[in-house]
Amino acid sequence: MADRKTTRVFVDCDPGIDDAVALAYLAARPEVEILGVGAVFGNNTVTVTARNALRLLALYGRPDVPVAVGAGRPLVQEPRLAEHVHGDNGLGDVELPEPEREAVAESAAELLVRLARENPGELDVLAVGPLTNVAIAVGLEPRLPELVRRLVVMGGAVEVPGNVGSHAEANIVNDPEAAEVVFAAGFDLDLVALDITMKTVATSDWLDRLKEVPGERAERTSAFLDFYADFYKGVFGVRQCAMHDPLAAAVLADPHLVTEAFEAPIRVELTGSLTRGMTVADRRPRPGRDERRVTRVITSVSGDEFLDRMLDSLR
Repeated sequence: MADRKTTRVFVDCDPGIDDAVALAYLAARPEVEILGVGAVFGNNTVTVTARNALRLLALYGRPDVPVAVGAGRPLVQEPRLAEHVHGDNGLGDVELPEPEREAVAESAAELLVRLARENPGELDVLAVGPLTNVAIAVGLEPRLPELVRRLVVMGGAVEVPGNVGSHAEANIVNDPEAAEVVFAAGFDLDLVALDITMKTVATSDWLDRLKEVPGERAERTSAFLDFYADFYKGVFGVRQCAMHDPLAAAVLADPHLVTEAFEAPIRVELTGSLTRGMTVADRRPRPGRDERRVTRVITSVSGDEFLDRMLDSLR
């Protein structure tokens, strides 16, 4: 049995600037054991995101964590990438040393399934990219929702506008069919959606504080976030950036940071010409149609404490 004080985690991601900061948050925590990382397409091609994961784990002091290459495209549609948000290399065009290791032979879905079987009821999963790898893993092992202790997903826009359309958030719309599989599967699932991540931002003052932190980890991360803040200045009108994936990492590692949430079954719209990829919460007292397990949608967090912890993780 695992030490109760240890949180065993599998991270599925598409690094990506905010993915990088999420890995920094988890890697700094001695009580968090990162058992594996799966790469997926999204912010860049899966070849690039896998190499970035290897580079970032070395930068943040976890060079031995296995990285597996996952899906290179969605289940149905064509992929859409986000170089304009994350830079041509996915990391704000900041160069990191070439990794000394290669990805493992297993696919990301196979690695997730194996780790869940080896650690039944003890593995938490953080999914901060398109949900393709997780959906494939459910196909490989239908008992995965029972084997995994908890799944934290960054994605969706439940009661706020989307960020790549009027209703859709990037991770969900990049593979709506996969997202629907995951929300229907029966995981104990926390959703960290745009509803909370667009309210939990690294302000200009916080970004300046980060620049004062000595060491390579903080220096490189600050450079990543400078690029990210330049993009988000066009969204917010000021120098700051949303902390999407790091906040999801914090919800997983520090659940006490959550101060408000609601529970509802979530479905993903697949056929709407204007609403494809929308995350729909059935908030009626008696949700209809089926007995889908409810998702816990995070609506409020201790933002100042989260940002302080994020800064501490880079010291």
